[in-house]
Amino acid sequence: MANPFFKKIVSETNEYERTPIPDSQLKGNRSFLGMYAGEHTAGTEFVIGPLFVAHGVSAGDLVLGLLIGNLLAVLSWALITAPIAASKRLTLYYQLERIAGKQVVRWYNLVNALMFCFLAGSMIAVSATAVGIPFDLEMPTLSDWLPRTPGWILTVLLMGGVITLVAIQGYNQVSKFANVMSPWMILIFFAAAIVGLAQLGVGSAESLVSIAQEVIWNGVPLPGMTQFTIWHIIFFAWFCNMAMHIGMSDLTILRYAKSWTSGFSVFAGVYLGHFVAWIASGILYAVFLQANTGSQEFAPGQIAYQTLGIAGAVCVIIAGWTTANPTIYRAGLALQGIFPKVPTWKITAIVGGITSLAACFPALVMKLLDFVALYGLLLMPMGAVIFADFYFAAKMGFRSEGAMNTQSDFSWPALLSWVLTLGFCLGLNLLYGVEVFFLGLPGWFVAVFIFVIASKMKYPLTKTLAS
Repeated sequence: MANPFFKKIVSETNEYERTPIPDSQLKGNRSFLGMYAGEHTAGTEFVIGPLFVAHGVSAGDLVLGLLIGNLLAVLSWALITAPIAASKRLTLYYQLERIAGKQVVRWYNLVNALMFCFLAGSMIAVSATAVGIPFDLEMPTLSDWLPRTPGWILTVLLMGGVITLVAIQGYNQVSKFANVMSPWMILIFFAAAIVGLAQLGVGSAESLVSIAQEVIWNGVPLPGMTQFTIWHIIFFAWFCNMAMHIGMSDLTILRYAKSWTSGFSVFAGVYLGHFVAWIASGILYAVFLQANTGSQEFAPGQIAYQTLGIAGAVCVIIAGWTTANPTIYRAGLALQGIFPKVPTWKITAIVGGITSLAACFPALVMKLLDFVALYGLLLMPMGAVIFADFYFAAKMGFRSEGAMNTQSDFSWPALLSWVLTLGFCLGLNLLYGVEVFFLGLPGWFVAVFIFVIASKMKYPLTKTLAS
């Protein structure tokens, strides 16, 4: 028999998977400020900041690139995603089903859920690097793809179980957890920057500039790492969450917003997380490299612990947690679109299990920059489809939400946009050597163009449509 407490939790969970959010459930900016601050001042920051150091970006390129890239990201959320979310108030998955049909969306949801699982898995692994410190676990290195010890696997699975328990309780619990934890985490990142700079010998503004340029972000990549420029920083900061904004995944979150202006709330995440936290964690890694010359170990928990002690290790645990929570939640909703008759909490529990298994492999952390860019690229074309359907249907003369309005389970304009866009991006990469970080922008415009042309052919407003 099910535990009564657990049964009560899941019975009270209603995520409105196939209906608009009722007015009684709408939330103000405060809810989104806390959630975005918690999600983006999180576990990934303990990985991305050090990887920028490892890739040899210069100090000037880092700061200017982050200022520009994060501004573009905020505008993408606020001006592209949020207005559609506040107008439709539907999940990404159901909105896409109305446009593309169930058959197309099943494949999209499967890819989406797997990508979310891998991303959440990397965050569970980040938390595990801190949990394992008291047990002297052998930590992964920059070149590791496979788990090193049974102790690492056990630690990851335990962390995954606890995190999944929060995620199955739905958006309200995910949001509450982030609101409680994010202010403390932000303070820890500020403290990390101050303490780390002191350990590196910074005592004045002049020494800050020289140490930043010569010691931390000195423009020299570590052995085996490629060189990053300001363009890498701009496009990574803009598109590291490509799936969420121009890829429209955050329709699922922002559908709860009272006003589309809640999209600007993401500034609390990207400028505290993707600016302050990336810089702070880069400083921590510089301290770690100075104390461990020649080391290839890459364990965010140990990097934070060396500078901030127990507080740093606990911050890594919580930071991984606050990222994994909403990510597992999103993955659960993606799979729920494939299995609509299965309760969302059960799907989310299954997702948590898959995520925990994926987290056992350190490659998710070591290759996080490339994975995040690829993950966003794979999902981006369907965001462009939703954008084009919402804004251009009436202007360009085609029927909006074509699959629903023709009572069809399949829309070839949407599928064609997805497949041809990814083929275009692959061609740029293979034929012209364009790195994955730079493919999202041209790919988005290509997807919009293909969908508009194909929809005018399939769903013209001047003709009677047949399914």
